[in-house]
Amino acid sequence: MKELTKAEEQIMQELWELKQAFVHDIIDRLPEPKPAYNTVSTIVRILEKKGFVGHDAFGKTHRYHPLIEKKVYSKHLVKGLMSNYFSNSFHQLVSFFSHEKTLTLTELEEIKLMIEEEIRKKEST
Repeated sequence: MKELTKAEEQIMQELWELKQAFVHDIIDRLPEPKPAYNTVSTIVRILEKKGFVGHDAFGKTHRYHPLIEKKVYSKHLVKGLMSNYFSNSFHQLVSFFSHEKTLTLTELEEIKLMIEEEIRKKEST
């Protein structure tokens, strides 16, 4: 699976949220300054060529929908992050984030609870 450019990812985020949309629907959801219709249309067609988007034709108009689920793409991105920056080590990944000064105590406690829950699940199997 190919990685998306920032612009492609921005369009996909909107399509994942909308489930299906015409180009003007996507543009309506984008922040100001809004890109031109042709720009968004071109990006959507690139996403279609990459296999991320499909369409239903209504005459000359197309309604687009995601072919790749957000969760599937997210998993692909995280695997790439793990591989490229953390030597496929969850320990290194967690260590990196736990030492980040931007994490609050509440966030660290939430992460701890998630890990403890996963440990309980694995112990019970």
